[in-house]
Amino acid sequence: MSAKAISEQTGKEFLYKYICTSAAVQNRFRYATVTAETDWDRLTQEHPWLLTERLVVKPDQLIKRRGKLGLVGINLDLQGVREWLKARFMKETTVGKAKGVLKNFLIEPFVPHAQEEEFYVCVYATREGDHVLFHHEGGVEVGDVDAKAQRLMVAVDDKLSEDQVKEQLLTHVPDEKKEILASFIVGLFNLYEDLYFTYLEINPLVVTQDGVYILDMAAKIDATADYICKAKWGDVEFPPPFGREAYPEEAYIADLDAKSGASLKLTLLNPRGRIWTMVAGGGASVVYSDTICDLGGVDELANYGEYSGAPSEQQTYDYAKTILSLMTREKHPLGKVLIIGGSIANFTNVAATFKGIVKAIKDYQGPLKEHEVTIFVRRGGPNYQEGLRVMGEVGKTTGIPIHVFGTETHMTAIVGMALGHRPIPNQPPMDAHTANFLLNASSSAKTPATTRTASFSEPRTSNDVTPAKKSKAGLPPDSLHSILWPLKNMVTGDWKAKATTLFRKHTKAIVWGMQTRAVQGMLDFDYVCSRDEPSVAAMVYPFTGDHKQKFYWGHKEILLPVYKNMADAMKKHPEVDVLISFASLRSAFDSTVEAMQYPQIHTIAIIAEGIPEAQTRKLIKMADEKGVTIIGPATVGGIKPGCFKIGNTGGMLDNILASKLYRPGSVAYVSRSGGMSNELNNIISRTTDGVYEGVAIGGDRYPGSTFMDHVLRYQDTPGIKMIVVLGEIGGTEEYKICQGIREGRITKPVVCWCIGTCATMFASEVQFGHAGACANQASETAVAKNQALRDAGAYVPKSFDELGNVIKTVYDELVANGTIIPAEEVPPPTVPMDYSWARELGLIRKPASFMTSICDERGQELIYAGMPITEVFKEEMGLGGVLGLLWFQRRLPRYACQFIEMCLMVTADHGPAVSGAHNTIVCARAGKDLISSLTSGLLTIGDRFGGALDAAAKQFSKAFDSGMLPMEFVNKMKKDGKLIMGIGHRVKSINNPDMRVQILKDFVKQHFPSTQLLDYALDVEKITTSKKPNLILNVDGLIGVAFVDLLRTCGGFTRDEADEFVEIGALNGIFVLGRSMGFIGHYLDQKRLKQGLYRHPWDDISYVLPEHMSM
Repeated sequence: MSAKAISEQTGKEFLYKYICTSAAVQNRFRYATVTAETDWDRLTQEHPWLLTERLVVKPDQLIKRRGKLGLVGINLDLQGVREWLKARFMKETTVGKAKGVLKNFLIEPFVPHAQEEEFYVCVYATREGDHVLFHHEGGVEVGDVDAKAQRLMVAVDDKLSEDQVKEQLLTHVPDEKKEILASFIVGLFNLYEDLYFTYLEINPLVVTQDGVYILDMAAKIDATADYICKAKWGDVEFPPPFGREAYPEEAYIADLDAKSGASLKLTLLNPRGRIWTMVAGGGASVVYSDTICDLGGVDELANYGEYSGAPSEQQTYDYAKTILSLMTREKHPLGKVLIIGGSIANFTNVAATFKGIVKAIKDYQGPLKEHEVTIFVRRGGPNYQEGLRVMGEVGKTTGIPIHVFGTETHMTAIVGMALGHRPIPNQPPMDAHTANFLLNASSSAKTPATTRTASFSEPRTSNDVTPAKKSKAGLPPDSLHSILWPLKNMVTGDWKAKATTLFRKHTKAIVWGMQTRAVQGMLDFDYVCSRDEPSVAAMVYPFTGDHKQKFYWGHKEILLPVYKNMADAMKKHPEVDVLISFASLRSAFDSTVEAMQYPQIHTIAIIAEGIPEAQTRKLIKMADEKGVTIIGPATVGGIKPGCFKIGNTGGMLDNILASKLYRPGSVAYVSRSGGMSNELNNIISRTTDGVYEGVAIGGDRYPGSTFMDHVLRYQDTPGIKMIVVLGEIGGTEEYKICQGIREGRITKPVVCWCIGTCATMFASEVQFGHAGACANQASETAVAKNQALRDAGAYVPKSFDELGNVIKTVYDELVANGTIIPAEEVPPPTVPMDYSWARELGLIRKPASFMTSICDERGQELIYAGMPITEVFKEEMGLGGVLGLLWFQRRLPRYACQFIEMCLMVTADHGPAVSGAHNTIVCARAGKDLISSLTSGLLTIGDRFGGALDAAAKQFSKAFDSGMLPMEFVNKMKKDGKLIMGIGHRVKSINNPDMRVQILKDFVKQHFPSTQLLDYALDVEKITTSKKPNLILNVDGLIGVAFVDLLRTCGGFTRDEADEFVEIGALNGIFVLGRSMGFIGHYLDQKRLKQGLYRHPWDDISYVLPEHMSM
């Protein structure tokens, strides 16, 4: 959500820190907080004024009208405060319908003042601008400030001046106080804007001869502006509404949500409840809560929450296990139900998210059975059949009763089943598999008459824009704004026409962002709609250079241009009039502003969720001035069957075909929710001849275009015969539809339902999944809006459950009276399935190009040979342990890990003179990079330098295993004219031993279970050093033979496995890995010493040329 309430202390801290005013703000930072952990002695040390001044004490827990409730202690000393708290602290109190415990209090200095020195001031946001309310009589008895207060609206992007405040707000204020109040209110307004407040109320604001005092304050800030305001806000705590505890699980899910591109929400309503939900989608989650409450489950509803936006398997697992953990803590005598519901997903891979839920169910199968949990599942969307199959399977294998349903079942039907209001079908009918890309021949043969396609396939004419309607006599201008199309800009009074038809058969778009999957989905839709050309002309992606991106157009591959700069894309594609922006919430504002500078753009879809409301309002103002229609933010987009679809709208091709979105019907809809818009596609396709156009305006408080904007477009479009509106709790936009129906501006049948009816049944405020889904007054509740629509003449069902029935009834009437004439179905062209998706569905198989058995990076956590990286560190396995996992796929004993690490240490370097280091140095001094220099050194490793580990291990093993005596082995190698690998050193000898060898030998003798091969090699050394003292067992040789002993005797390998590791070169890897450290050291050393190009001196080269060449 965006607007979140903050505590009074937080609000005052922001004000005291950042307000800029000539008014003397008194008692800055003079407040003390009392909680269960408070140490009074320390509190008085930190705030010595507590001991000397008269005080005020009150709870700081988002409670309204504390004074009237007797929850403010006034004019007390510290002892009086403590006694006042004793009667109330940690006591349960009822405020309205909410019961809660008082446990957080604020103490401030008492301010003696007269009643006439109390004032009321409030600033709050609306779509058009920010309203400043002021009343010259503040305090507890202020009453209905909406009716009493002076009011001033500051339009978006406008500034507030002191003169405006004096003239319009301070008319009843004594002259001597106007200056100070005007300065304070302007400073307060600037603070409100700068810190992204959405609501700021001070009552009373006291003005005495000493200055200004903020006595009581309530505020909300736009939480989505955190990335802008973090430096000033710091870490803001958002307290829960009074009557609801702040649970650690809620904080955990909020943290997951913050770290994810997906949306994860959880609110605990009644942890002892028996009805739990795990719903996909912000809109769907509200619908399920509504239905549970409608069926009498409000007192047993345990939680509200949603997951959406394609969360990963791990994120879904974390979310699901949190729910399952909470619901299996206390038993319920009737057992419990878990509703895993959702609308038809647009782009989320249902099977992938269900994998996470299935994993959680398996982990909690014991507690779930113990608590007698029954699970009901209903879902649709990409690969949903596989997801439902997996969910059904886990029910069979665990013994947990799991009832599974797909798109053939109405979305909320499972609620009635779960609550015992309707029977559970034994074998629910299943829709065709995702792979069935052609519609079943037995499907309904009725479709809209082909004559109606003319309204969207005809060439563009200059009459696309409906002329402004003349105002009806006697209607105030504000009411006209709500019902006229094109819109009037409320602030400037300028008219700028907006197109009635946003999309046609020839519409071209630019997509901002590298969203290849969404673009391919648009192209597949275009192809199945029999468009002549793709609807996407180009893509803009500022993080790469200009290039081409490959896509499919039916069976053939095509290239679409990708531009770094939007200006280039617009210039080269003047036919484009739609921009689809997948920009992030941080860059969406700037990229949209840039797009609106090009007159060719008429429609912009903003997909991003979490754009600060202040930025969205600026975009709306700019769009109104330029005649641009904005769909979004926080939307999946919209779809016009047979013409155009925005991004992922409508889901994958199987859903496009199942919902008959490849050709127009007679019904247009507008919704807030993206997931619910796809559910409407499904409902409308099953009850009517299909969708003509559908738009999801987005879940934010201020969508770029409103319900009324699109309803008026639909009213003025001949091909549309009826309109469906899925409204929502929050805002008053639906009342404009009521007005339009009453005044005759809307004459087509309107079927409307506002979701969020459950909100009035909850004791405390619940913020639903959409930022705008929160009622700030009674008229914004879903119940009030549904009744108003019913009274105005719209078709309003009793519940969402009945929405499909009402749509069908209205449609059947229109068919009966001849308004709609269904036509024969024309099969769409076949679109080949993508290889990757066919494989995902299990329709094809192909040998993998690579196989790996040592590492898996695909999940939430990196895994080494089956061991999660967190376990690697928890067990303190070290570098040797990691090498054991990655090289040998074994968890080696501790001594083996230590030996590996010792080998790496002793082989790390042997000075600059050896060939590998020398090559690295020469390469570094030639100006080459680290990788090239390192590679140059590594290429010298072989049997003569460093690479003797494998050869030594092989030679000594073969001799030992064949039963040769050490003397026989030495004689044979001499006879064959071969060197014994691992024997001999240029510098060290029996009299000047290599300490590296000694260190390793001592460790091996002390820790290895057996050292047969090492002992054999040492016997060979005795023979070779008797001939020549430098023919010692060198480091390569010792590591080689000791490693064979390790592999053969540590208990982790069979003899064949041990021999195989030697054969495939594993031992040389020890030297390569160790010596790489030294080579890198030499490279860095040369760079640090700034050594120039190396040229070998002539006096160190013997020039030996043939005689005839030297003459």
